[in-house]
Amino acid sequence: MKKITILSLTALFLFSSFFTACNSVKNANNTQKGAGIGIAAGALIGGILGNNLGKGGNAALGAAIGAAVGGGAGALIGNKMDKQAREINQALPGAEVERVGEGIHLTLNENAVRFDLNKSSLTPQAKANLDKLIPVFKEYGDTNIEIFGYTDSSGKPEYNLTLSEKRAESVKMYLIGKGLDANRFKTSGFGIADPIAPNDTPEGMAKNRRVEFAITANAKMIQDAKNGQ
Repeated sequence: MKKITILSLTALFLFSSFFTACNSVKNANNTQKGAGIGIAAGALIGGILGNNLGKGGNAALGAAIGAAVGGGAGALIGNKMDKQAREINQALPGAEVERVGEGIHLTLNENAVRFDLNKSSLTPQAKANLDKLIPVFKEYGDTNIEIFGYTDSSGKPEYNLTLSEKRAESVKMYLIGKGLDANRFKTSGFGIADPIAPNDTPEGMAKNRRVEFAITANAKMIQDAKNGQ
């Protein structure tokens, strides 16, 4: 588990105010966590954790956590995300699917989404794997999808940053071309940042050449959940 440092004394004070609520649900399932934290605590703590994780090591994970709503609405959102995560895992077994907070953190390594060397164009294999996810993304249309591109450490950092941005954009444009709403998407490229494996072996470098997704509730899903739907 990543150690999270709260840099602000004000944030630390606010976090401690909700410690009891968080501690009581730390062993609950994802749906229960959404309800147990409570509306105010869910929004506050989700924002703090998401902000710090996003800056410190994993942007997609931070984005998924930072979208927390909490309370009864959070429980309903969590239930929908549980179902979507299971369907993603069934559609593309090679993907790494993690339920965090009220969102989904999805990692597609180069075995799932492969690009030609030094190019941002999707290979036929990458398109075929993305095609498997499209029905799930269409079924759960009330979600936002943020796409993050990464590279290994070979080459100049500035070049890799631009390349990672283009690769994330390529994934977005392919999904939009298959009928998904463009307004659901945001993209970011982080180049060599946030490695998930050492870059001193071919295997490690392959793992770092990846695309990650943060899937979170959009405004409609949040409002529906607040209305008990």
